[in-house]
Amino acid sequence: MTIRVLIADDQMMVREGFSVLLNAMPGIEVVGEAVNGRQAVERVRELAPDVVLMDIRMPELNGIEATREIVAADGTAKVLVLTTFDLDEYVYQALRAGASGFLLKDASARQLADGVRVVAAGEALLAPSVTRRLITEFSRLADTPRLVPAVRAAYGELTERETEVLVLIAQGLSNAEIAGRLVVAESTIKTHVSRILVKLGLRDRTQAAVFAYEARLVTPG
Repeated sequence: MTIRVLIADDQMMVREGFSVLLNAMPGIEVVGEAVNGRQAVERVRELAPDVVLMDIRMPELNGIEATREIVAADGTAKVLVLTTFDLDEYVYQALRAGASGFLLKDASARQLADGVRVVAAGEALLAPSVTRRLITEFSRLADTPRLVPAVRAAYGELTERETEVLVLIAQGLSNAEIAGRLVVAESTIKTHVSRILVKLGLRDRTQAAVFAYEARLVTPG
């Protein structure tokens, strides 16, 4: 199936450049563009893309707020945040808002296309440099209790094996890698992941990773 992509960026050259790069890739089609966060939210409703490439700094509505609105209103579109600003606060805020991935704009055409495919498939995507800053941010927040009682109760619903899988998700392992680590079938891991998301009321693996850090299941650093 063709992955339908919407590009949201206030710079025309960026939008046009990404459109050319992605349309040249097999199985990917750019179906629309947006010049600001507000228009991105509207275009998602109109075009129903599979993946939204979202800039952080845009007029009228920034990428973080636009991501939050898209995730709240749409059950299928995945947001892949693209920015030139390699700063931890943007990473953390974007993931908290519901973004499924985060890439810097200096990524190659192949990395960009692979990122779109990974996010469309429901996997988490974090650039290595961004991952380091994300861990630093969680480390900085380590002494700040963030879990409300209801969330703690949800965490208590997980089995021992599900908790183990959740920790490995937070460490960035794919289903295949987790299966190899635990010496089980990959289909078994997929089942565990699905149950984890349902029990915790989470949207995808990225949100599961955020939860694991905030629940202190993973120790930053």
